[in-house]
Amino acid sequence: MAGHGGIGTVVPHDRLVLGGVRRWVGIVIALVLWALIYSLLDPLARWVTYVAFGFAEFNAFASALYFFLYETPKVLMLLVLVVFGVGIVRSFFTPERTRRALAGRREIAGNVLAGGLGAVTPFCSCSAVPLFLGFVEAGVPLGVTFSFLISAPMVNEVALVLLFGLFGWRVAGLYLGTGLALAIVAGWILGRLHLERYVESWVYEAKLGKSIEDDRLTWDDRLKRAVQAVREIVGRVWPYVVAGIAVGAGIHGYVPEGTLAGIMGRSAWWSVPAAVLLGVPMYSNAAGIIPVVQALLEKGAALGTVLAFMMAVIGLSLPETIILRKVLKPQLIGAFVGIVAVGILLVGYLFNFLV
Repeated sequence: MAGHGGIGTVVPHDRLVLGGVRRWVGIVIALVLWALIYSLLDPLARWVTYVAFGFAEFNAFASALYFFLYETPKVLMLLVLVVFGVGIVRSFFTPERTRRALAGRREIAGNVLAGGLGAVTPFCSCSAVPLFLGFVEAGVPLGVTFSFLISAPMVNEVALVLLFGLFGWRVAGLYLGTGLALAIVAGWILGRLHLERYVESWVYEAKLGKSIEDDRLTWDDRLKRAVQAVREIVGRVWPYVVAGIAVGAGIHGYVPEGTLAGIMGRSAWWSVPAAVLLGVPMYSNAAGIIPVVQALLEKGAALGTVLAFMMAVIGLSLPETIILRKVLKPQLIGAFVGIVAVGILLVGYLFNFLV
């Protein structure tokens, strides 16, 4: 009987090890296939545009079509890869754990930690109210909470990886550094203004139930969550991606070289505030706005102006401010939008001056 018991305990272990090996082999094969398909996107888009359809090389419609055929699968493939990775990371950073990490933090140390956590925790604007309530209940200071709420949408991991893939580490690093600095400084300023009286009174009376947190997730559980994240997030944002690429394709093919350089270039002092004013009422996510950013830069728009436009779209979106109205009074929303907008303006002017 003991022998049977010993055998019985060994077989499940062997199956577990074999299952783990198969899982990682499958991931490696999938990554190799992903890289192979990704490398074929450019020649395939060129073949379809200029051989299959027979368009001339310098035709405006052909240029727009090539941009659309190449960028659409490219951005979607990058998005799938990034969301899968973020889905795994997200399994380690639950809202409850984030709240515990920020509880009791004071002043600048809390703002820095909140900004960093916001950058690695992919919470969208729809999470703003429950996160705000949770932070208040956990005793997180208002300024620290705002550093997190600014950083979470603005320093977007999808935008960071897509910027790196499209423009290289320099532009991605500029985006990361300025976004974090803006979240930290804006949160610190809002905290020093002591605006707690402009939080809706019911917020301090709300009591949230404890969230369920399982620290014993296996890698199979984390991979399943990553796959689910791909289905949910990519399934939700792909129309915005396609729409953004279509706009970018139109700019790429039909806007004359130099036109945007005159409108969004360094020489026009009003280009940065105009870009911010244009970006705030727009509703898009990072994946949808990146192709537009790429097309603007290719046509001669200044990096600082385009960076300010992108930050305004994803960091000061109208839907998020509407959602936050549930927990904040108009005075505090106005202070939040005003301080962040001034920070974005400074970022735009700074990079137009330095780069």
